[in-house]
Amino acid sequence: MEVRLKQLAELVEGEIRGDAQRMITGVAGIREAGPKEITFLANPKYASDLANSQAGAVIVARAAQEDLVQSLEATGIAIVLVEDPYFAFSQIVKFFHAQPYRPLGISPLASIGKGVQLGKDLSIHPFVRVEDHVRIGDRVTLYPGTFVGEGSEIGEDCLIYPNVTIREKTQIGKRVILHSGTVIGSDGFGFATRGGKHHKILQVGTVVIEDDVELGANVTVDRAALGKTVIRRGTKVDNLVQIAHNVVVGEDCLIVAQAGISGSTELGHHVILAGQVGVVGHLKIGDGVRAGAQSGVAQDIDSGQTVSGSPTMPHRKWLRVQAALPELPEMIKRIRELEKKIEALEKILNEREKGL
Repeated sequence: MEVRLKQLAELVEGEIRGDAQRMITGVAGIREAGPKEITFLANPKYASDLANSQAGAVIVARAAQEDLVQSLEATGIAIVLVEDPYFAFSQIVKFFHAQPYRPLGISPLASIGKGVQLGKDLSIHPFVRVEDHVRIGDRVTLYPGTFVGEGSEIGEDCLIYPNVTIREKTQIGKRVILHSGTVIGSDGFGFATRGGKHHKILQVGTVVIEDDVELGANVTVDRAALGKTVIRRGTKVDNLVQIAHNVVVGEDCLIVAQAGISGSTELGHHVILAGQVGVVGHLKIGDGVRAGAQSGVAQDIDSGQTVSGSPTMPHRKWLRVQAALPELPEMIKRIRELEKKIEALEKILNEREKGL
């Protein structure tokens, strides 16, 4: 595919500085892009790489410094000014690479149970197993090795990659993407301890995944002990995340790799948990909360807070704590020296008092 830069700029509502008629054939990173490819600059720390870039065009924020824009113009790179370069780039990637959906039908090597309701234009690959009384919406793709448990529902336009397990009675909304190795509806970690032994509590609840959710590879979402574990509309979850039984994750949250959320915790809308964040159970995390990488969340957090550390504290306070940590050995040494001086002074004062 080859299009004029003007067409791409119109797609992202951008303003062109340079040759609007330049032909563009694809997208690439700053260092890899060639004369007929477009790249983007979302992080200013990579601006220096553009001086040596062979890219034909670059997407830059309208808020960028004018001297940066002028320096880019001097290199001959055409510039597309937009409000959000990263989002604009994502739209152009989709323009070049999005493939129209072409249903493949149901493979004779797939295994379909009794009473299954199948939508139109499906792509069910070899070695998929769909248990009894499952409902699958239109234009769903199930790649090889996928298992769909009895009584589950999958909405329209879902994309389920190889070797995903969807246990019984799971409800999945529309346009959901599940990446390889993900398990939905595994048993929650529930045991009653008596006499030094751990007795399993049957997990008889379900999981609900709402519309437009995407779960990365090897994510586990446990079924509720009773009731529902819920991931609400638009939330995106990275690889290797554990979501325990009866957790409720709000709308449009971002949960980054290796985070873990313990049972019965509720996240509000637009929450961000960075990598390796751990959240203990039975908490309420408010709307818009952001937790920095490796945070240990052990108490409720009000809406709009940004926290870091383990246990968590306000992010700015945590930065001060981190800045002070390297000084601790020297501070301890000085305190001990001061203690010795104080002890010596007290001894002198005591001797003087005795002399009086």
